[in-house]
Amino acid sequence: MTTHTTHTAGDQEPPPRRSFLKTIWAFLGVIAAGEFLWIVSGFLKPGKKTSQTALAETLIEAGKLEDFPIGSVTAFVRGRFYLSRLEDGGVLAISRKCTHLGCTVPWDDEEKKFICPCHASAFDMAGDVISPPAPRPLDIHPVSIENGVITVNTSRTIRRNTLDASQIAYA
Repeated sequence: MTTHTTHTAGDQEPPPRRSFLKTIWAFLGVIAAGEFLWIVSGFLKPGKKTSQTALAETLIEAGKLEDFPIGSVTAFVRGRFYLSRLEDGGVLAISRKCTHLGCTVPWDDEEKKFICPCHASAFDMAGDVISPPAPRPLDIHPVSIENGVITVNTSRTIRRNTLDASQIAYA
C-alpha cells in the first residue's frame, strides 16, 4: 500500500538549504561591501576646516605678566611649552621638545636649566644649548603681551639657531 501526498496549488515546498545559505552569504557580502565603501569614502573625504574652537585652543592665555616672577620658568602642560621670564624681564614660550631626538625636556629648578633625560643635553632658561648633543636651541612659540596679559600661539613653532632679541616679548 502506497500513500500519496498530494499538494494543492496553495502549498509551497520550503526552499532547499543550499539556496538559504546562498541568500545569507549574499546578504553578508552586501553588508561587507557597504562597510568597505564607507571606510574608503572616509579616507578620500577632505579634512575638516579649522574651526573657531581649534583656533582658540592654539592661542593660550598664560596669565598676567606680574604673575611670573623674573628668573622663573613655568610649565604649561596643555600647550606643551614652558613660559620663561628672563632676567631682563622678557618672556619666551619654549617648546618642551628636545632638538636632538624629540624627547620631552623637563626644567630642573635646582640647577636652573632644562636637562634632557635621554641623552643629557642641557639648555639654559632661554633654551640655548649649554651641553650637547643637541644641535641647536629649543624651539619657541610666538608670544604677545597686551594690557599685561601674556598670550602664546602654539599653532606656530619657530625653529631657531640662536637667541635673537626679536624672539623675546616685552611688555
